[in-house]
Amino acid sequence: MLLHLLARCTFIFAASLMLVACGPKPEKTAAVSTAVDWSKVKLILGDQAKGLRTVVEASKALDGAPYQVEWANFQGAAPLFEALRAGAVDLAPAGDTPVLAAATGGAPLRIVAVRRSQSRGIAILVPKDSVIHSVADLRGKNVIISSARGSISQYLVIRALANAGVSESEVNIGFVLPTDALAAFNAGKIEAWATFGVYQAFAEEGGARVLLSGEGINTGLTFITASDEALYDPLKRRALNDVLQRFAKAFEWARSHPDEYARLFARINDIPLPVSQRLHGWGIESLLPVEASDVVALQGVDDLFVAKKIFPHGVDVSTLVDREVFAKTEGEILR
Repeated sequence: MLLHLLARCTFIFAASLMLVACGPKPEKTAAVSTAVDWSKVKLILGDQAKGLRTVVEASKALDGAPYQVEWANFQGAAPLFEALRAGAVDLAPAGDTPVLAAATGGAPLRIVAVRRSQSRGIAILVPKDSVIHSVADLRGKNVIISSARGSISQYLVIRALANAGVSESEVNIGFVLPTDALAAFNAGKIEAWATFGVYQAFAEEGGARVLLSGEGINTGLTFITASDEALYDPLKRRALNDVLQRFAKAFEWARSHPDEYARLFARINDIPLPVSQRLHGWGIESLLPVEASDVVALQGVDDLFVAKKIFPHGVDVSTLVDREVFAKTEGEILR
């Protein structure tokens, strides 16, 4: 039962998906008539395990939106970006490395907004009675990374080992999906586990000890991306601007009502309240326009993964960003 619940609550940020087809960055679209029948405009909002939809619906941020909205839920970034490539979703939220993996494969996407955290929700965990007390103690040990090559968890492990002067060849690294890894960890079959989000919250609630969190190591960046196809459409582009403004208000509501949000999140996603409280106790970030520092940080992640041959080639992150669709002062919310 627990694994079933977890599968519905995953916040898998990682994927090594290699996609195809890439178009040029959309140019600024021409002005459209203000006399628009918005009821005929439809946005399909991609999501991962209802993470975005939960806060939006809890805050009622989309109430009064004049256009149609349809949610499309996915259990991870890989199928979400596959749907974006196929034109099945207009928006897709994901962490830094899944966005890079998709862009590396030529997914027709642009980064339109960002959330910045302190990366407490990424960590290398060990059992509470483990003899491992430092990253240096991982020499000769088995370290499981969730979920796949190119994940935020792998980034943490690579950086942590390098900072401790430990060669990756001195550690036995494996990759296991989070639901399976949590069960194995709870059964005492994993010596060290690099994981994130709700899986980490479940493990810590069960007594796992944090060997090292992603604070000061991982970028802590979560992005909202939009498809080129949606951005090329003048009406959808205006609706996307409106949606992002409403999303920003939703996250501000969650920041102002953390207890209520944690309760709603637990109920909607069918997880224990203490797990939800722990997860959201690590911080609820605002949704903001992308800044130059975000581009620099993301480029650094890409450079590392290319150097490690995790990605086959690099991408120019600056070409992936559309700053105009979610400008700080652009427009009023549509009614």
